[in-house]
Amino acid sequence: MTRTEPLKTGVEAVSENDTGDFLLIDKPVDWTSFDVVAKIRNTYNAVGLRRKVGHCGTLDPRATGLLILATGKKTKQISKLENLDKIYKGVIKLGVMTESHDTETPEYDERDVAHLNLDEIKAAAAAFEGRHMQKPPMHSAVWHKGKRLYELARKGKYVAERKAREICVNSFEVLAFELPYVHFRTDVSKGAYIRVLAHDFGQKLGVGGYLVSLRRISIGDYSVSDARSISDTVEIILGKAKGSMG
Repeated sequence: MTRTEPLKTGVEAVSENDTGDFLLIDKPVDWTSFDVVAKIRNTYNAVGLRRKVGHCGTLDPRATGLLILATGKKTKQISKLENLDKIYKGVIKLGVMTESHDTETPEYDERDVAHLNLDEIKAAAAAFEGRHMQKPPMHSAVWHKGKRLYELARKGKYVAERKAREICVNSFEVLAFELPYVHFRTDVSKGAYIRVLAHDFGQKLGVGGYLVSLRRISIGDYSVSDARSISDTVEIILGKAKGSMG
């Protein structure tokens, strides 16, 4: 992939440039993507820099890893970054399910997994590679008749007619196998829900499964290894503002 513009990291990423910037954030667990956006926006506001802030592809609260924020006029380029393929590493627990397909809700329907072997598990993963249709999970921010699906799910409501989207799973690789846990790496297109992939993977094996942990490693060419923590990014913004006033 050819980058249209360099993606800034470090001190340069939080300059007071009116054109805005891109920020690479390593999102911690239990923060929503909006929480991160609000934190950075409020930090800019606190030092007198009122600017738009948006994210270039959401991460579930229970997931960690790369979250790219756009500020100022760079928010107009969010869709370009949203369209890039993404790589994740994670862990699926087999033999049990949850309503949210991750750790947000309790386990149910426990089943035996002792009969599974590595060849079966690798074959099941490989079967998901390629293009196919995927329905968003009930515990998601997708809109349905003016309500977020997660709002309906928390009220015990179920929407069967959720609109499926075409996604592409470029690769779904099993990294380690320690029953009931499967460690994996997957490269997917925009719009793919890894929670749903984990759930469907468990269903294909006939034992159920859910996503125990997930970390986004990259978005296009941009890596989490170049990202900063939220606190470090806040400190850089505050430090730059203090330096400009001094």
